[in-house]
Amino acid sequence: MASPTPTQQTPYPQTGSYTENGSAGSTANRTGVALSTMILIKVGLTNVGAVQSLTISEERTITPIDEVGTDGHIDSAPTKSSNVSGTCKRTRFDRLRISEAFSRGFLHVKSQRIPFDIEIIDQYNGEANSDSVVVTVISNVWIKSLAYSYTSDNWIISDDMGWDAETIYSYVGSPNNPAAQGGERNVPLQYDPYELAADVGMRRGSMDAPGLISAAFSAA
Repeated sequence: MASPTPTQQTPYPQTGSYTENGSAGSTANRTGVALSTMILIKVGLTNVGAVQSLTISEERTITPIDEVGTDGHIDSAPTKSSNVSGTCKRTRFDRLRISEAFSRGFLHVKSQRIPFDIEIIDQYNGEANSDSVVVTVISNVWIKSLAYSYTSDNWIISDDMGWDAETIYSYVGSPNNPAAQGGERNVPLQYDPYELAADVGMRRGSMDAPGLISAAFSAA
């Protein structure tokens, strides 16, 4: 699916950022900033309410390759699979603790036996279930920590959850449709078929695909 073509938008001359919608000499105000109010968090068919924050961290180890006789790295490569982890803070609301809000039938970390998926639906560019909504799936989530406190100076109880996941991927509209499309500016993107497959969840990663030593992007 190709990214939408901007319609008579007015770019800022130095950066190319769109600041106004314009046509025939007139301009109209616009908001181009992504807002957290546009986000839905779901587990299966259940919306997770009262979430105060959800953080997601993706990281992997990159090792530089040196050699005797050369002052500098001659190459570098990932040496470990990517890790996906995060945290969630939720106000204890509607008589639901945080594990219950994520559709789990337990209250304590030790009880989890089966991982679950979290869906993050970004409605910034369209309504839920439309072809322009970006869906991010955090797959096979294990809860690794739960924490809460009762205090006299703040009566509102909040639950904190830490989690690890096996993988993460995103698509726009329908599964396998790439979410990275260059945005409103149609930023030119360099696509590699294996990177694309990993990004939409068709592969767990891209480093096991053939032809790595000869793979390269041509200069623009």
